[in-house]
This record gives sequence, C-alpha cells and structure tokens, in this order.
Amino acid sequence: MIQIFKYISFIKILLIILLTIFLLFSFWEILVYLTDVPKYILPPPTDVLFELIDKFGIILKHLKITFLEIILGIFLGTILGCIAALTVFIFKPARMWLLPVLVASQAIPVFAIAPLLVLWLGYGISSKIAMAVLIIFFPVTANFLDGLRQTKRDLIDIAKVMSYQNKYSTLMLLRYIQIPSAIPNLGSGIRVAAAVAPIGAIVGEWVGSGAGLGYLMLQSNAKFQIDLMFASLLVIIFISVIIYFVIDIFIKILIKW
Repeated sequence: MIQIFKYISFIKILLIILLTIFLLFSFWEILVYLTDVPKYILPPPTDVLFELIDKFGIILKHLKITFLEIILGIFLGTILGCIAALTVFIFKPARMWLLPVLVASQAIPVFAIAPLLVLWLGYGISSKIAMAVLIIFFPVTANFLDGLRQTKRDLIDIAKVMSYQNKYSTLMLLRYIQIPSAIPNLGSGIRVAAAVAPIGAIVGEWVGSGAGLGYLMLQSNAKFQIDLMFASLLVIIFISVIIYFVIDIFIKILIKW
C-alpha cells in the first residue's frame, strides 16, 4: 500500500513538472508572437526545439564533456569539502587559518579566478573541474561542519556512559555519533553543490575551452545562431535539474532517518 502511495506521489510530481514546462513554453511562444521581437534576440520555443532536434548530434558531443566536468566537480568538491570540515572540527587550531581561506575562496568573483585556472591548468577539462570544485567546496564544508557542531549533547553523553569504563575516543565519537548526526546537513550541502556545479563548468568553458556546451553557446552567439544557443541553454538547464533530483533521491535513500 505504501508503495502505491509513493508511485502516485511520483506521478503527481512528474505531471506538475510537465505542466510547468508546458506553461512556461506557452508563455514564451505567446510573448514572442505578441511582441513580434526579432528571432535573433528571442527565438520562439518551437524554433529552438526544431534546432535541438536538428543539431542533436553536435549538442550531444559537447554535452558529454560538460556532463563529465559537472560530475567530477561534484565528486571532488564533496570529498575535499568533507575533508576540510573534518579537519576544522577535529583540529581546533586549524580553524584559525582554514576558515579565512574558505571564506576568501568565495569572496573572489568567479570570472576573476577563471582565467587564472585556465592559465595554470590549460584549456582541457581540468580547469573546468577546478572551477566547479571551487564553487562546490564552500557549501559542502559549511553545511557538514555545522552538522558536526550541532550534534546533540545527549547523544555524546549516552555514548560516554555506554562505553566500556568510559574508554571512548574522539575518533569513536566521530565515527558512530557525530558523522551520522551530520549526514543530513551534508546532504543539504551536496544538494546546493549539485545546483551550482554547472555554473563553474560553464563559466570555465566561456573563459577558455575548445568543447562543451558553454563553448558551443559562445560559438553560436558569435555566428548569430541564436536558436542553437538557446537549445544549448535548455540542455544545460535540463541536465542540471536531472542531476539535482538524482542526487536528491540518492541522499533520501541514504538518509532514512
């Protein structure tokens, strides 16, 4: 019975998403028709969809590269963020120098650091992954660290009482109490990371790249292929939403409490 309710709920969510997309595209089409705006400024969605179908092979080729950059950025950014949060939490003196570095990394504008990363790491995917990691790193670290700090004191006291002759260790508390308690916060950080990771990859491709959806958008704009540019943008949005919901479902499966 529970499975049936879950299936019905999933169908409702899917229908709401499809209805929202339909309404947005309808509004877009009506707006273009009523304002008679030139197609090189805002093409109608029908033209964009036809261009997407016509140039699907080209878009798919560039999509593979951008998708790889986003996934690797999320993976590496999450690992580094967790390591940084644990380091700050376990080693108190590390807070003195690591926290200012974390905040400073977010104070630097993305477009300011992107050319330097391209200069240091080259025009390959390394600089784009680094951009994604740089954006992802802080929300994962901040959320996980907050989760570790907010562990209920009652749980820690109970663990101390139940431990054999109070022979507990910091690592045991961390492994069995504090990290499990912080996983929901970590999940929130990863969700934010999944939403912003495409920004780093696309900005990196804009600054310097020979492939990827960001590169394709720049080339399309330069050649006044506005339909192709919007088609690439729609694919980026679609992939970003898919990645977010897949990660969200995975986190809900992992966190059952």
